This record gives sequence, C-alpha cells and structure tokens, in this order.
Amino acid sequence: MLKNRPQTQSSLEFVSIDELVPADHLLRKIDAKIDFSFIHDLVKDFYCDNNGRPALDPTLMFKLLFIGYLFGIRSERQLIRDAQVNVAYRWFLGLGLTDKLPDASTLSQNRIRRFNETEVYQQIFDQIVLQAMKKKLVTGTTLYTDSTHLKANANKNKHILSRVHTERQAYMDDLDRAIDEDRLSHGKKPLALSSKAQPEREIKQSTTDPESGYMVRDSKPKGFFYLDHRTVDSRCNIVTDVHVTAGNVHDAVPYLERLDRQKERFNFDVEHVGLDAGYFTSALCKGLEDRDIYAVMGYRRPTHKAGYFYKREYIYDELNDQYTCPAGQIILYKTTSREGYRHYQSNPKICANCPLIDRCTRNANKVKTITRHVWEDSKERVNQNRLTDKGKVIYARRKETVERSFADAKQLHGYRYAQFRGRSKVQMQCLMVATAQNMKKIALMAA
Repeated sequence: MLKNRPQTQSSLEFVSIDELVPADHLLRKIDAKIDFSFIHDLVKDFYCDNNGRPALDPTLMFKLLFIGYLFGIRSERQLIRDAQVNVAYRWFLGLGLTDKLPDASTLSQNRIRRFNETEVYQQIFDQIVLQAMKKKLVTGTTLYTDSTHLKANANKNKHILSRVHTERQAYMDDLDRAIDEDRLSHGKKPLALSSKAQPEREIKQSTTDPESGYMVRDSKPKGFFYLDHRTVDSRCNIVTDVHVTAGNVHDAVPYLERLDRQKERFNFDVEHVGLDAGYFTSALCKGLEDRDIYAVMGYRRPTHKAGYFYKREYIYDELNDQYTCPAGQIILYKTTSREGYRHYQSNPKICANCPLIDRCTRNANKVKTITRHVWEDSKERVNQNRLTDKGKVIYARRKETVERSFADAKQLHGYRYAQFRGRSKVQMQCLMVATAQNMKKIALMAA
C-alpha cells in the first residue's frame, strides 16, 4: 500500500551541525591534525588595528581557499555557492547553518590587493611542512625534484618577437674561476674580461601574459606555459618546495638555489637526490658534489650523426689529459674556451692518411676536435651513481614520489591550467595546491 510522504522541509528541528558531518570526512581529519592558529599571527600586519570596519577572519578566508584547492573547485564564485549548501564545508569553517558567508569578491580582492606580491602563501606552505616534520612525516634526507608544465592563461597565437638578455647563471662565477685555473694548469694565460655585450636571444612573448614562456618540447604541446618545479620528500611524499618559472626556463637553472633554501629553512641534512635526465648538466653535478650529496639522475642518449663514431669510442686518459681515437692516434689538449670546454685536437698530418677519417670528421683541415667540460669529471661520477644498486633503488622511487604528486595534483586539484596571469599569481596557485596536498597527507598518515 502506497502512502503519501509528508513534506518536512519547513519543519523545525533541534540539530547540531556537528551531527551532520560524517565522522570519517576528510575535513574532520584535517581539522584534527592541522593547527591553523598560525595564520592569524602571520597576516596581522596586513590589517589596521584601530581603523575601518572589522575585517573578515583571515583564518576563515584561507580555510575557504583550502577547501577550493582540496576539492578542485577552480572558481571562487562556485566555491562560495558550494559552501552555502555543503554542511561539511560550513563545519570546517566554524560556521552555523544560517551564518552568512563572505562574498566571492572578498576573496578575490584580498588576493589582488592585500596579499599580492607578498610571501604569505610561501609562509603558509612552510608552516604546513614544519607541522609535517613534527609528526615525523618528513626526513629531509632523500629528495626528489621534477617540473611539470601548466598551460598559461594566454592565447598562443597572440605574441610578439622580443629580444631579451641571456641571464647570467649563479654558477658562472665559479665556472670563470675553474676556467682560469684550468688554463693556468695547462700553461695558458687566463682569459681577459670579455668586452662583448651581454648576449641576447629572440623569444616569443605573449601579449596576454608576458611573464609566461613559449615552450617547445618533444611530445608536448606548443604554446605559452609556466613550469612548476616541485620537490618531494621520500618518506610520505610531502611536498617540501614549490617554485614557478616561465615555461622556457631550463629545469636545472633554479635547482641549487631552491635546494639550499630547503636546507636553510627546514634544516634538512640532504644525503640523496633523485632527478630526471633534464637536470643532468655539468654545473648541477658539480654543485651537488660540492654539497656532498649523492645524486642519481636519468640519462638521455646524446644525439648522434649516423655513420660517425660515438664520443665514447674516443678513450679519455685522465692521467695524461688526452684522448685516443679508434685508430690509435693521440688527441692532445689545445685550449679551454670561455664557455668552459677544453678543446682537444688531432694531428692533421696523421688524420689525412687515416682510413677511418670519413667516420671521424669532415673537417676541411682534417682536424678532429673533441670537447670536454672542465666539470666533466663530476658529471661522469654522478652518471656512475645511476648504475649502482643503491642508485637504482633511489631512482626507481622517483616515479612513486614526485611523479605521483604531480599526477594527483592534476587529477584531483585542478592543476592542469594556470588560473591567473603573472608569475607571482601562478606561484600562489601552485603553493596552495601543494599545501592542500600536504594537509591531506598529514590528515591521512599522521598518528
């Protein structure tokens, strides 16, 4: 027998909002494991103590943002609409069923005006990492770093050609000293200071978001992107560093500076790092050796011209600092260039009559030139780490740590596209996503 069910939407009930939130809800676990009290003290200098209307509670505002990044809500307007009807969101914010939520414009204006170009988001991220360390979820001994691209909020067809100066990298002073020392050890004079102007290069610059970079990579779409360089601790996949650059910046450029920041900020005693082949440069290998860090990097097979000998077939004699070609000729040191490469050149009189000349060089003067970086020894030693049993174990975990972190961010936290324009705003987005991921890890894994 069917009965008509009475309508009870308008009936009055005495109920606590706490009763309506499931005991195993993610926000309950986060609220139990994360201390948000630091936010108020962190941002108090951005508010006036004795003038104006009472401000919106900053802790509530940041909790709203965390909800958005935790559940992949990209729109601030949609976030407010969801919070109005979602009981769990209200409970997490400390609001009752009838309490009024702030307008979406309040969130955006705080982001645009009050906290724009500040270190607030970085400091919040750091505080969550410190809380993870207190709960023994971070060791800081083995770190994995990689980068992923975020599509910039910019039309790839709207750009201009611009000439920009090539930035001098942080390691260049060390390289200049190494070049001078190398030349002196070979009986050469140090290079004179270059009178040439700083080199320039032509790039595509977006007219929509000039701070993004035009990226061209194999198997990747072409267009304007940002790169998020992320470091993850090996124990529980806690993200320990986030840094955003334009999409046309090489992965290795900001790495050592960001590694030093983590060591200083969190007092990490880094023993091992795992990196993919994009970081395999002489400067980076030398920098990690100087820091006494065991580095394991992926290997990318160098480009090779068909029909010619591989560079590895020219045997280097470290004791005598010379190469031996496949035909048995000794190739001697000639000079060290300003770019940091030693040049070794063969004897053209011997090469002219060599039966293997066509597989060696097409040089009109019958001279074979081999280059070797002044820090090539460091690069070779780091490459050997990859082949050891210890190195294989370290590198195998790279895909389980930093790669997994990126995958979760893109699949669950709206991370495929940049929400905003400008590097600092994209940096904020990346920091908040990583903070949300760290909070989830702490909530689910902390004792």
